[in-house]
Amino acid sequence: MFTGVIREIGRVKNFDKKFLTIEAKHKPNLGDSIAVNGACLSVIKVFKDSFMVELSDETRKIIALENYKERVHIEPAMKLGDRVEGHIIQGHIDTVGTITKIVKNQNSYDFYIEVPKEYIKFIIPKGSIAIDGVSLTINEVFKDSFRLTIIPLTMRDTLFKNYRVGRRVNIETDMFARYIYFMFKKQKSLNWEEVEKFQALF
Repeated sequence: MFTGVIREIGRVKNFDKKFLTIEAKHKPNLGDSIAVNGACLSVIKVFKDSFMVELSDETRKIIALENYKERVHIEPAMKLGDRVEGHIIQGHIDTVGTITKIVKNQNSYDFYIEVPKEYIKFIIPKGSIAIDGVSLTINEVFKDSFRLTIIPLTMRDTLFKNYRVGRRVNIETDMFARYIYFMFKKQKSLNWEEVEKFQALF
């Protein structure tokens, strides 16, 4: 599990589409889970100033591979007892979205991101979402896109400052939104007792 608070921006030393070597201050142990641009990967080698992770066939099919060239977001997996400063993230990328518009406000930026229509049902106004591993709050949801606001601190401490219109980004929708959708999808009708049972699960 992760929280969506980026701990470091790592530098890609080498990537052959299967093995990814990242230079970073973070010193993981062999076998550790680490989110790279939001995708949970396992550390298979550790070097003096870097570490290597392996991308499975399934991961390569889902993520925006073109963004694993220069710099990447890094977040080590949570430890028991850690504070949850963002929201609970699994590191399982659902889909890839595309930035369609960036609007500068007085002290923030609005990002509009288009996604495949089948994922809109998991994206809820004022709910949580992870974009390239960054925990963010959704402001508005449209037919096939959504709007979120990036504050100056996030712009400074993440790669969002380099993002431009047309860039593809890894997206993980809110885990609880997905679970609740699939639980309710199986129910033809619900009574209050069943609703309370679902609420108790969370």
